[in-house]
Amino acid sequence: MAYFARPQSRNAAVKIVTPTTQEDKAKSPSKKDLTQRQCRNILIYGSCKFQDKGCIYYHPPSPDGQSPLTPQPDSPPLQASLTAQAVNAPIFVPKAASTSLTGASLSSTTSTAPVFVPRSVVSPAPTPAPPPAPPPAAVYEEYDHDPYDPHAYSSDAVEPLTEQMQDLDPNYYQDQGTHYPSEYDQQFESTAGFYLPPQPTFTRQPLNYHLYTQPLPDTFSHTYFLNDDLREELQKRSEIIRTAPGPGLNLPDELQGYHTLVPLEAIGGDRRKFGNWYSTVYRATSDTTGVAHTLRRIENYRLMHQAAFTAIETWSRIRQPNIVSVREAFTTRAFNDNSLVVAYDYHSNAQTLYEAHLKLKAPTFHNGRVQAQSTAIPERTMWTYIVQIANAVKVVHDAGLAVRMIDATKVLLTGKNRIRISSCGIVDVLMYDSRQDIAVLQQEDLVMFGRLIFVLCCNNLAAMNSGPKALETLGRQYSGDMKNVALFLISKPGPHKNIGQLFDMIGSRLLTEMDESLNTVDRLESELMSELENARLVRLLCKFGFINERPEFAREPRWSETGDRYIIKLFRDFVFHQVDEAGNPVVNLSHVLTCLSKLDAGIDERIMLVSRDEQNCLVVSYKEVKSCIESAFSDLARASSMR
Repeated sequence: MAYFARPQSRNAAVKIVTPTTQEDKAKSPSKKDLTQRQCRNILIYGSCKFQDKGCIYYHPPSPDGQSPLTPQPDSPPLQASLTAQAVNAPIFVPKAASTSLTGASLSSTTSTAPVFVPRSVVSPAPTPAPPPAPPPAAVYEEYDHDPYDPHAYSSDAVEPLTEQMQDLDPNYYQDQGTHYPSEYDQQFESTAGFYLPPQPTFTRQPLNYHLYTQPLPDTFSHTYFLNDDLREELQKRSEIIRTAPGPGLNLPDELQGYHTLVPLEAIGGDRRKFGNWYSTVYRATSDTTGVAHTLRRIENYRLMHQAAFTAIETWSRIRQPNIVSVREAFTTRAFNDNSLVVAYDYHSNAQTLYEAHLKLKAPTFHNGRVQAQSTAIPERTMWTYIVQIANAVKVVHDAGLAVRMIDATKVLLTGKNRIRISSCGIVDVLMYDSRQDIAVLQQEDLVMFGRLIFVLCCNNLAAMNSGPKALETLGRQYSGDMKNVALFLISKPGPHKNIGQLFDMIGSRLLTEMDESLNTVDRLESELMSELENARLVRLLCKFGFINERPEFAREPRWSETGDRYIIKLFRDFVFHQVDEAGNPVVNLSHVLTCLSKLDAGIDERIMLVSRDEQNCLVVSYKEVKSCIESAFSDLARASSMR
């Protein structure tokens, strides 16, 4: 993929000029004053060995009027003071900060170092020149540097410096432990910038930000869409919420702020009873919030004391994930009788434990034979139910209340192995006159909990009618730990029998349930990440639909084909209507998602848009296309609001 990089000069525009001839190059003003500039080799090395070989820069004369490379006649020969071994001595490479080429100060560790012998000095010449004098202070001329100017530097000027740099030790700048820059390093770095042009910088767009957020690879394999099973489950819940009531039910149109009542249980035939009262469950929609709620109606009940609703107020403050939350309670005559109605949260597509595990199911055909469906509950699932119910009971008991209704027909299965206790608070209102000790009621909750375990393990509602047989079945199909838990719950009440003691018995199972719940959260979060970018991309597609191919706007039939709208049309073709070299359509979802994400972010990356007849070609950025879309959509929205 190509990336757009801005020039590094002050003026970002690249001028387009007529190519110059050889004569124009000779008259170029950029090389006019090259002879007026002092040679950098004099400043760096003290001498320039190309002075007499065509170096085009200015070389100041030495203080005595002689060339820097010309040996003085009175100076003694350097070779006389050096032995034959010193000529082949290794080159001295300073590594510490105390070592200086200027000779200002030397540390005690370097005072005994070998003599520094430059290669340029040790030569077969009979009369070598002495070390050059320190160069005079020079005033550097500031000038603007354009890296795109072909005449900024001369090849004749750069070549001598390149050959002299080859004489340096190539391993000098390699890391050898801790390296501290010397004065030579600082001087070279300060002057080399005038000769070496800066390297171009390529700006890369942060593509990971504009692309879709990638889900966790260890949870599911698909990339862009929600898991099929989860999508089907959510679709079912959404569809059930929008079902309409059947005809001929004679239900009230409005009920204390609720409307569109739909029965969730059979009204005629074998009706269910809630204690000594007939009960019916409805789904209704709130007038104020538009949210669906569950209404449980108790028929033919006359409220004698208004204080009976005190328990409903306490229940409405309990928020626990394994309890169906209580909202409010009221009495009504909308059903042509005195009815008590309690409103709860609605959980779509939920079913009771009786319907899920105990109700007889139709046989299935397998390998040409009719086989009954297995209704046995796995032990792993049973422990999940026990932990969740125990958690709900503990929260209720800590609040000073009692559940008073732990039954297979009142515990809902709202998801995969996800249960909630429903119909809480109703018994407190119905039995308000016969007040009982709360400690006794909490002991009854534990007994009802134990009976529910026997019913589910034996797959029989009347399992407790034959105690020894039920105990034998439970011990044969499940582990001894579950048998001990069930026996503890149905045992006689005592001071040490409470819900806390039950958690001491199943403590190791709590860790397993916590791990499973955390794994479920991770899976749902990764599924949500796959849908994270959909909202903003759908908004972009909606704007495309409003703008592109619009027949007429503001009395202009060609509104969508002119101005900024023409750029939007070309961009639509660039995203969706690409073809390969054979003319076949390119159906690449990654390309569409990438382009739309970059468009929504409005980045500066440029693209080429070509018309369908290949007569028009535009180079624009995603930021400019986004501005065109916002402008066109604003015109449409402004006209729509003026109606």
